[in-house]
Amino acid sequence: MAEPTDDSRDIEKLYEYGEKLNEAKDKSQNQKDYEGIIAAANGSVKAKQLAAQLIPKFFKYFPELSEQALDQHLYLCEDEELGVRVQAIRGLPLFCKDTPEHLAKIVDILGQLLIAGDNVERDAVHKALMSLLRQDVKTSLTALFKHIGSTDDRNAEDLSAWESIREKVLCFIRDKVRHECSLLKQLLKPKDEMERHITNLVKQNLQDVTAAEFKLFMDFLKSLSLFGQNAPVERIQELVEIIEGQADLDAQFNVSDGDHIDRFISCLQMAIPFFMRGASSSKFFNYLAKQIIPVFDKLPEERKLDLLKSLAECSLYAKPQDSRQLLPSVVQLLKKYMVRRKIEEINFTCIECLLYAFHHLAHKTPNATNSLCGYKIVTGQPSDRLGEDFSEQFKDFTERLSTIEELAKAMNKKLTQGMAEHNKAMAAAKTEDEKEVIKKQRQNATAGLRSCNNILAMTQPLHGKAPSFIGDQKISLSWKEVTKAAVTSGAGAAGQKRTATATNGSGTNATKKGRGAGGLPNQLLNRAFEGLNDTRSGGRGRGWRGRGPRGRGRSYR
Repeated sequence: MAEPTDDSRDIEKLYEYGEKLNEAKDKSQNQKDYEGIIAAANGSVKAKQLAAQLIPKFFKYFPELSEQALDQHLYLCEDEELGVRVQAIRGLPLFCKDTPEHLAKIVDILGQLLIAGDNVERDAVHKALMSLLRQDVKTSLTALFKHIGSTDDRNAEDLSAWESIREKVLCFIRDKVRHECSLLKQLLKPKDEMERHITNLVKQNLQDVTAAEFKLFMDFLKSLSLFGQNAPVERIQELVEIIEGQADLDAQFNVSDGDHIDRFISCLQMAIPFFMRGASSSKFFNYLAKQIIPVFDKLPEERKLDLLKSLAECSLYAKPQDSRQLLPSVVQLLKKYMVRRKIEEINFTCIECLLYAFHHLAHKTPNATNSLCGYKIVTGQPSDRLGEDFSEQFKDFTERLSTIEELAKAMNKKLTQGMAEHNKAMAAAKTEDEKEVIKKQRQNATAGLRSCNNILAMTQPLHGKAPSFIGDQKISLSWKEVTKAAVTSGAGAAGQKRTATATNGSGTNATKKGRGAGGLPNQLLNRAFEGLNDTRSGGRGRGWRGRGPRGRGRSYR
């Protein structure tokens, strides 16, 4: 009969230790057996796997051996053999079942193990973390968020590994925690207290995030009932204040810092849905008026368009005092883009943005336009300034409006003719590549027509001495998707018939649902409708790098 191998003897001993502990009424008296299990974790692969099951099983009975047992188990989590690692990882939640004081440490360890490269091992880590989240969501999330904080206490050697762990923890929060909303709602009890704790955790870890990471955190907060549809305005304002902090609205704007303008535009876009729910936009408008628009000419061209689009979209939510502060700058920019003489190169998209913003700001403070544009709007307030002569301003402004109208009509004609040519070219196209190019050109023409029609609808009411300003959403901005509501609400802007054309392109063969824009065949048309194809969420989705001494120096442009 063959002699038993060392491997089989180790296995037999482990089973013997386990049986003794199972049978013992007072297991704490069998310390030698538990010590034998811990020692056996240094043996063969099979012995390690069995020890990985037995160490956590009897862990609670030997508090004096807790540190030794846990350390040995962690060695198993880092073993060369995948089977040993997976078994050890599966056993980690058991350490906390009856000894919850170890939960934060175990979650911290599992957070580090998220960088596992093998799918089976990574799946075991995910399941172990979810098990601990179910046991104590508050402690678990607090421990996980420690992997997301700043780099202040990290040395250069640890930084690379920490970055990898941080990224995996963020992905876990995104994919496993936030997306399992039904589970999260079950775990967050008492709900208000737990959601407030999560909010505070997020706030504490926003010093050093990229755009994508910040969006992840904001989406996480928006999923909480604390900020749900029935939340009071002060809670929605709390979200806006978080966004304001990320936008650096207390910092002096540096026009050469492209990252700051990207961040400002991204944050402004992110805040718009909260403005719609009643939160104040004043701090953003104040920063625009005092810090950014005064140096607008120095901004890169592509940032100018992004900024003007954001200005147009949020102008609906400006308060009267913000409108009065910002309106002079908008009029100055309008005069820059609305030339008095006909020229070939003109950016219709920028003009559309500014006219839209002008209407919505002026609608809230109409008499401010008296001194700016020479209008005669009577409100009975001293700010009407009716006794002053602003006829030159009126003549200048209306001449610019007339010039832009002529240019927009000429462009409309050119685009409409181009549509017919695109249709003929599409019928003659033989390959899919050719059809795709023509389709793109036709989409560009459609969006260009929408932009010109919007301009015509917005300039027409501005010729009178006491014009009506558009204060609703009947005008659908050309880069936004046309909704059925916009198409069917064909009442003209400020009572004008032309608005039906502005919102849906009626009167042309241009209306096609969901069309974007891009490079038109003619370079002049390219510049005229620059950026119409941007379907932006937060400043075209660019990331920003960390700021200040704690910044990671990353940029994801």
